[in-house]
Amino acid sequence: MVHRHRGVRRVAVIENHTREYSTRILLVEDHASFRQALAFMFEREQEFVVTGQAGSLAEARAFMRKEPDGMDVAVVDLALPDGDGFELIEELASRPDVVTLVLSASLEPARFARAVEAGASGVLHKSAAIGEVVEAVRRLKSGEALLSPAEVIAMLRMVSRKRQEEYEAQRTIEKLTPREKQVLRALGEGLDSKDIAEKLHITVETERTHMVNILGKLDVHSRLQALVFAARHGLVEIR
Repeated sequence: MVHRHRGVRRVAVIENHTREYSTRILLVEDHASFRQALAFMFEREQEFVVTGQAGSLAEARAFMRKEPDGMDVAVVDLALPDGDGFELIEELASRPDVVTLVLSASLEPARFARAVEAGASGVLHKSAAIGEVVEAVRRLKSGEALLSPAEVIAMLRMVSRKRQEEYEAQRTIEKLTPREKQVLRALGEGLDSKDIAEKLHITVETERTHMVNILGKLDVHSRLQALVFAARHGLVEIR
């Protein structure tokens, strides 16, 4: 009985010693079932240990404060309950010994591009099999790149174009007068020319003059195009 007891104790020591040299994983994912499935798959591999799980930016930051050296790899979802993961990626990128793999349910290339710009070492869509996620982490930790230099450059150029487009859009919006913005917002409420005129206490002819000016400043050809532009850049909310 004594011999068997010592054997068990010795195995436990060996396992703990092995864990000390495992790749430590921080999982940042708000869907608990998906996060737990990821944790289960990582823990099945001898080389990995999940040291932290977070369902929000706040929880991830709390872990990082409590265990500043508690991770080698962070697997981060972009869409979290308390905000996008881009700032968190930047914070992780400031730690030279941590690599970040981004998971996202979005198919928008621009979001992946922003993640790479923020410092992500790799990006995967959530439709990827969990085994692919584990293999991607393995590759990143070994120093392999998930993205080719050409892909990285293309993504960074995309971010640059998006920023330039947004800058130009904001410059365009600044050309609109307060009254023209009111007309656009009323248009966003689904009002026609007569209703807009009544709402703003102006004549229909004045409303149409404002609309002509709006179309010219936005360089569009219809009320619908003006509305789409305004909604896309946050000037109006479609009701």
